[in-house]
Amino acid sequence: MSGAVDPASQAWRLALAGVVLIGVVARAAVLAHGAGLPEGRLDDPDNYLPLARSLASGRGFAIDGRPTAYRPPLYPLILAPVAAALGDRPATGVAALHLALGAGCIWLTASAARRQRLAPGRALVAAALVACDPVLVSQSRVVMTETLAAFLAAGTLAAFSVPGRRGAALGGVMFGLSTLCRPSAWPAAWLTAAARLLPGLDPDATPARERLLQAALLLLVATATAAPWALRNARVFGEPILTTTHGGYTLALANNPVYYDEVVNGPPGAVWSGHNQWLWWDSVNRAGRGLAEPEADRRLRRETLQFIAARPRDFARASLQRLGRFWGLAPAGVVYPKALRFATALWTVPLWVALVLGLARRPTWYWPGIVAPLCLIGLTLVHGVYWTDLRMRAAVVPAIALIAAGAVWPCLPASLRGLTAPRTGRKKSGNSVRFYCSNPGETLG
Repeated sequence: MSGAVDPASQAWRLALAGVVLIGVVARAAVLAHGAGLPEGRLDDPDNYLPLARSLASGRGFAIDGRPTAYRPPLYPLILAPVAAALGDRPATGVAALHLALGAGCIWLTASAARRQRLAPGRALVAAALVACDPVLVSQSRVVMTETLAAFLAAGTLAAFSVPGRRGAALGGVMFGLSTLCRPSAWPAAWLTAAARLLPGLDPDATPARERLLQAALLLLVATATAAPWALRNARVFGEPILTTTHGGYTLALANNPVYYDEVVNGPPGAVWSGHNQWLWWDSVNRAGRGLAEPEADRRLRRETLQFIAARPRDFARASLQRLGRFWGLAPAGVVYPKALRFATALWTVPLWVALVLGLARRPTWYWPGIVAPLCLIGLTLVHGVYWTDLRMRAAVVPAIALIAAGAVWPCLPASLRGLTAPRTGRKKSGNSVRFYCSNPGETLG
């Protein structure tokens, strides 16, 4: 019958709506502690709201009337209408924005999963992981970039699931926007472009010229999307800064004598805070006083790289510790209560098992599924060098969820394993190579 609705498809959409609702309720419960309250009760540690107010008032991207490139621009730009409409009481607007971004992130993750031909049930699992991830949910209360970055990551994964040059262009736009939210997205963009060039990662045996065009289109569109920010910085500072003037500080924060002595070579579980951290921070501010932002950034980066070169063993140990925190099972015990840490670990342990099993699937490493692990690799490389903690991985939760949802569980009985995780392989049809599976009607890859 023409125009008939597939009952199975309708049921899946209703199930996805339920998952989105669960995610929104979870975020609303966290936001209830801040929504509708004065700004003093809203966590804004990086001063994004002052930047948004400056934009809303027509004073440009500035702090205390002074133009800056210290923070990436996209999040303050999105906050500017909230600041303009709600003035000194922005918490309700921030809450609404974060709820909308959270819902969109869940939906886009499910969309990416379905476009990559994961089974409907697996797509719902991916959406549920994003809906309930404790790191991502907890960040919805803070005026920081994690919620927006996760939304953009989910959009990136969905974009690259669109075939051909259109997918490459959409992916380039999403990567460009991601870099304007968090510059640490650039390595994933470069890795993705490189992966598109490799014929062995393409199950459809796309001609080399077409793959080259798609990789070039990806990088060109991503750069063009980020270019207005660089052009603004060239006008304001005399040089086209594509990222921020914050990189030198972030590098130094994770690699300095005080941090190495107190944390890297300190007692197990040490967290850097307190008076000595403040003294280091004050010394950095005094050293950069009177310098233009780009020059202060370069100077701090140069001094830090010299310090790293002088202490390579400590740097290697510090990098391992950073990666341990980034991929940790629970937040630091010195800062967070035991019950919260236990609950986070209870969630993370099975998720990490599913992630490893998902990474073991061959389709995960073929185009476009490979974009998800490349997002993880890119951000891991960044935070092996720069300052990090567990919240930094909130931005790649959609990629984690997409990989984990495809996990094949070898411990299940064979009869159940065939239903939940079909066996996959490759077969050729002319010049085309496609994935097939043991369940009729389901394709992975």
